Amino acid sequence: MIIDYLSEAHPADVEADLCIVGAGAAGIAIAHSFIGTSVRVCLLESGGLSGEQRSQALYEGSSTGPVEFDPGNSRMRVFGGSCNLWGGGCIPLSSDDLKQRDWVPHSGWPIDYEELEPYYARARSFCQLGDIGFTEGTFTAPTARPLLSFDDDKLVNQLFARCGILFGEAYRDILDRAPNITVLLHANLLELMPSPDGAHVQEALIGSLGGQRSAVRARQYVLASGGIENARLLLLSNSVVPEGLGNQHDVVGRYFMDHPSGIIGTLSTDDPERVTRPYERLRGKNAPQSFPEIALSPDYQRSQRVLNGRVHPFGVEGPLPRGIRALRELRTIMRKTVQDENALLEARLSEALRNAPAGELIAAPNSLGLTALKLGLGVGDIAKALVYKLTDRPTVSNSHVELVGYFEQAPNPESRITLSDDTDALGQRKVQVDWRLTPLDHHTYRTTATLFGSELARSCNGRFELADWLADEDGSKPEIHGTAHHIGTTRMSDDPSMGVVDRDCRVHGMDNLHIAGSSVFPTGGWAFPTFTIVALSLRLADELRALLIAGFI
Repeated sequence: MIIDYLSEAHPADVEADLCIVGAGAAGIAIAHSFIGTSVRVCLLESGGLSGEQRSQALYEGSSTGPVEFDPGNSRMRVFGGSCNLWGGGCIPLSSDDLKQRDWVPHSGWPIDYEELEPYYARARSFCQLGDIGFTEGTFTAPTARPLLSFDDDKLVNQLFARCGILFGEAYRDILDRAPNITVLLHANLLELMPSPDGAHVQEALIGSLGGQRSAVRARQYVLASGGIENARLLLLSNSVVPEGLGNQHDVVGRYFMDHPSGIIGTLSTDDPERVTRPYERLRGKNAPQSFPEIALSPDYQRSQRVLNGRVHPFGVEGPLPRGIRALRELRTIMRKTVQDENALLEARLSEALRNAPAGELIAAPNSLGLTALKLGLGVGDIAKALVYKLTDRPTVSNSHVELVGYFEQAPNPESRITLSDDTDALGQRKVQVDWRLTPLDHHTYRTTATLFGSELARSCNGRFELADWLADEDGSKPEIHGTAHHIGTTRMSDDPSMGVVDRDCRVHGMDNLHIAGSSVFPTGGWAFPTFTIVALSLRLADELRALLIAGFI
């Protein structure tokens, strides 16, 4: 059942077998795995069923590193998590992403692709992707248009699958009906209270912005609150263990990574659509379930000793014909509606998280009559655009192409999450993000930008101009930003001095605390992390089921 902890009907203390903190992709996947079992599950969610600024403000923090980072606008605090804003991109990591690479310090997972593969198959079902096939680092499906051909030792085409669901919506009703699942909305974890030796969590102290305070007592606990918040919650749990749970080697919060993104250059060509059209993310009723991206080949990564990465060509429209501009003005008027708090919050976060070039903003016109006149005068433009659409051509020609790179980030212990002295509305210390890049990151940007640009220019007889920040040899500040893929702050390692959790995602030195989500990734590859998050969560659910059911015998 789903209960609002802010309501008067909320329970006092909760007794459960399994307590999961965070109802995003990871938490929902784990809870869903226990539906119909004898295991009593309590799933805690700080937000409500829709976005609220009051809850969202609990994510606010500060940025102290050389690369600016906004922790308040890079996540969404709501049932379903930040996936309420995602575009649905799913793709598995490859075996090379998981291996130790001698040119990437601190790389290598303690598990390999073969161990993840069966859970990727189950994640495909949970994400409702149908029977679309996959293999290492890509899905396998026909593409809507023929793709560009590349030398396999340089670039490769890889395919995302598009997940058409939001986890909070898709699994809300079944969780609400499950007699063994209790979901508490607006319930914030304040601290995990361990035994005197710090090895066993005895209870989770929770509270709400309305002043309610309770405890959840369970046999097993899972933190599934995201790549930043998982580390924060461990550090905040310091009443018994002053340095925070799992932090005996000062690793909690370290190795913070994202997928840095930025414009790497401009492509000028008489045929820009040759580059852009194959890689457009088509939407609509009959759109394909997958979409391609251009990525670095494993051979190139090894030979040039660079990190993984991909590039997306974005066409930049030329001058808008009068009729097309009028039509877009009319659509702007029709879209203007009174937005509720959730819609306004989603719009703000979506803009903050946008990682593609912004198109021309079409404002609502002052005069509807003038717009109608423009439509009449531009009817020829509209008719021509319709013909273009029917023949699979862009309705407005592109003037040039901007190439946007998305990169793996090197694990760096100095890139980290800590606590500041500022506190939130619950009295909890806020996060402080020190996001740092390494020389390997900078080497990757410069080396691969030239490759991407030259190969795409060759494919369309065009000319590539490297972005100024990459052409500058004095090492100027990189013009990159995050993509809200928060990775590595509670990384997985067999060595407790190098990681926070073991290969089973159990916190080192503790017998009943586990962590789910991309915070356990030792490296992130270049892929969207959600598909791997779900796969690892289903793997963790199997581990927890074995532990809990064994306790019943």
